[in-house]
Formats: sequence, structure tokens, C-alpha cells
Amino acid sequence: MQNQLTFQFISEPGDVNYGGKVHGGAVMKWIDQAGYACATSWAEGYCVTLYVGGIRFFKPIHIGDLVKVVSRVIYTGRTSIHISCDVFSRPITGHKFIKTTHCVIVFVAVGEDGKPRPSKSWEPHTDHEIALETYAKRLMELRKDIEVEMKPFLEDYF
Repeated sequence: MQNQLTFQFISEPGDVNYGGKVHGGAVMKWIDQAGYACATSWAEGYCVTLYVGGIRFFKPIHIGDLVKVVSRVIYTGRTSIHISCDVFSRPITGHKFIKTTHCVIVFVAVGEDGKPRPSKSWEPHTDHEIALETYAKRLMELRKDIEVEMKPFLEDYF
């Protein structure tokens, strides 16, 4: 089973922000779509977004650029699927893609009853995949600290 999925398309004038570049919200939408497609393909069923974290914009994307969104499974828990999403762009007449954005999204496989269901496990095989899994586990630990910090501000909601 393949653990990676890639979208490619041309950025459009409707994606423009006030500065004339692609709007960050458009990039976030593309990341969510590619991440969802990767997670649901891996889980062979419906998934919901549990967490989007550490989104980092490195470089702007220009209108008319060729955009590539690469999403890959980097860790699985019992019901969770951690997806790394990297966005690249290049001028349509260019040859080299440049990384513009990165983030990790955690999805949960959900059954027809709306409750979390087990997802198949992913095992890293290459040194790069082992490093990505280690990265995902470290982010999980950091999120626990963030949740502790946020708790006083979320009590009205949970």
C-alpha cells in the first residue's frame, strides 16, 4: 500500500491575496485536501482532521505557478494517521520546484457510527521514513505541552 499522494495544478487568479501572491488560506485548503486524500486512502475510509500544526510558509507562490502538494503518512497510532504535507512551486516554464510550505496534519479514521475506528499500521523502512516517524512522535510530545498551556483558555469550550 502506497503511503504518499501528490497533487499538481496551476495556481489561479482567484487564489490571489492583496499582495499579488497566492493567499495563505488557499495554500491551507490545498494542504487539507491533499492530506485528507492521503489519510482516507491509507485508512480505506472516512477520516476527520484532529490537528493541524506548525504550518510554516517559507516562500510565496505566484499566480500561474505550477504547484505540487506532497502528502505522506509519517506515523500511525491505533486510530490516528499523521500526514506530512509539503507544498512546492515553480514557474510554469521553470524546471526546479522550491519548497514553499510545510505542516503536519493528524487525522482520525472514523466509522459509519461517527466514532474512531482502528486504522492499519504504517511501518517506516528507509532512514528517511524513520526520521519522519521520529519527527511525528516528537511533535506529539510537544503538542501535549501546548495543550497544557492552552487549557485555561479552552475551559469554556470543553
